[in-house]
Amino acid sequence: MLVLAALMIEKVGIIVIVAFLLSQIKSFRQVIHNEHNWSEKVILILIFGAFGLISNYTGIEMERGTIVNSGWLVGIDPDNAIANTRVMGVVIGGILGGPVVGLGAGLIAGIHRYSLGGFTAIACSLAVVVAGICSGYFSRKQLKRDKKITPIYAAKLGMTLEAVQMIIILALAKPFEEAWALVQVIGIPMIVVNGLGMFLFMYIIQSIVRDEERARANQTSQAFYIADQTLPFFRQGLNTNSCKEIAEIMLRLTDADAVAMTDEHRVLAHVGAEADHHIPKRGLTTGLTKKVLETGRIAVAKSKEEIFCSHSDCSLEAAIVLPLKIQNKTAGTLKMYYIKPSKLDDVQQQLAEGLANLFSTQFELAEAERQTKLLKDAEIKALQAQIHPHFLFNSLNSISILCRTDAQKARKLLLELSSFLRGNIQGAKQMLIPLEKEIENVKSYLSLEQTRFPDKYEIEFEIENSLEEILIPPFTLQPLVENAINYAFTSLVGIGKIKIQIYSLNNNLRIVVSDNGKGIPMNKIELLGKQTMVSKKGTGTAIFNISKRLSGIYNGQAKLEITSELNRGTSILISIPLDSKGVLHQNVEGVYS
Repeated sequence: MLVLAALMIEKVGIIVIVAFLLSQIKSFRQVIHNEHNWSEKVILILIFGAFGLISNYTGIEMERGTIVNSGWLVGIDPDNAIANTRVMGVVIGGILGGPVVGLGAGLIAGIHRYSLGGFTAIACSLAVVVAGICSGYFSRKQLKRDKKITPIYAAKLGMTLEAVQMIIILALAKPFEEAWALVQVIGIPMIVVNGLGMFLFMYIIQSIVRDEERARANQTSQAFYIADQTLPFFRQGLNTNSCKEIAEIMLRLTDADAVAMTDEHRVLAHVGAEADHHIPKRGLTTGLTKKVLETGRIAVAKSKEEIFCSHSDCSLEAAIVLPLKIQNKTAGTLKMYYIKPSKLDDVQQQLAEGLANLFSTQFELAEAERQTKLLKDAEIKALQAQIHPHFLFNSLNSISILCRTDAQKARKLLLELSSFLRGNIQGAKQMLIPLEKEIENVKSYLSLEQTRFPDKYEIEFEIENSLEEILIPPFTLQPLVENAINYAFTSLVGIGKIKIQIYSLNNNLRIVVSDNGKGIPMNKIELLGKQTMVSKKGTGTAIFNISKRLSGIYNGQAKLEITSELNRGTSILISIPLDSKGVLHQNVEGVYS
């Protein structure tokens, strides 16, 4: 019995060594960890069925309680039996994959065992199938009770099912006397040694899980630490200073040999190796970056050819390029370069992929913070931009003159001025107002201006019916009309004409303000709406504020377009989606109310 036990421990060692080697294969670890679909269950059935086959081939042939052959078995005499570790692999398969995997692995091992022959062939074949099903059933029941499958549990379950095999042998193997004699010799060694083997097998599996969980925890901790360190600079947006700081943090906290950042058009920062030709503020030097900007997907290169840097003597031979996204649009990239491709291993790649998501989220949150601040600032600036002191003083002077010559008209203009001022104050307190309120404000403004310059302007309104209740940002229309009056007609001979068109098209509200004035130079059109324009007559923030508020409120779905021709006039189009945030809702509360 002791000799048999020693030989069986040797056989268990073979299975455990194979299990350890499998545990080093990434695909095996992934299959073990996943919630198994049918294809993965088939893989597990084949793997653990193979363990059963190995156990059959490496079994120990027994004749009347005596060891006959402990080598490679391809068949045995009809009166003999096999002591082996077959149940071990099948039971572990059932524990990891459930009853289906246990049944499949048991059938493979059982059918093969039957083919080897011997007077216990039927009993052993049936026993291994029963062991596979039972191990899967009981392990799933254990998990449903929120209890872990520990190595000790696996050993106890395996020993129990091995004991069941002995009972099945006694029940089915004939003659009974020989079966009883066999069980007396192999029973205790097989139960104990197989239990030990299952303990070791499950310990290896759990070690894989623990190691990978520990690695993931370390990666997560490192990713969050990097994200925490870089957050203040992401809040500054993508510029050369913030990107350089982010790149230096990444270089310090990862194994990369160089780190670079770009926007959509140029390199903003590059620190580390090959900084001599990856120069900030220059165009993109690698085709890999252009590919990521086009596809919006992470790209990995393991050779110089895949990076296809424009400098042939570049020493960077591996890279991973991460897209930085705002609202699913790629706004830039973060690149980690390596001189040796072997440094870009799975750990570095997984860390980089995790950082890509974190950085995009940080970038988007930073942009949201900036947009929120911009919206509030823009509303305040919009209010300040509307009530120019000169306009107010000129209006009051006009009214004071009319008080002596036409008191009724003076009274009417005072009401118009009051309405205009009230509209400005209310507009500063709300994110959105009905279109009709904005039009009333425009008409009040025009009444005051036309009183001062009676025959200088002609205003034409074309407004589609049923649009009055649609909500738009305040100070969207009036500043455009004011700009036309203040700037378009300064050198015009004749009457200035302003046309205001408001209509719906393709589920968008379209506002068009056009004039026949002097036009805008092309170099200024390219900047209008993108930055403030310094002017002698005003703050120069009106169109810039309108553009930024539209972008912030409608998440980039609204647009402002300017077309102009010198000495022919200018047309400004605002398009607002009718199904976007807040547009069709009533009673929108102001951000300051």
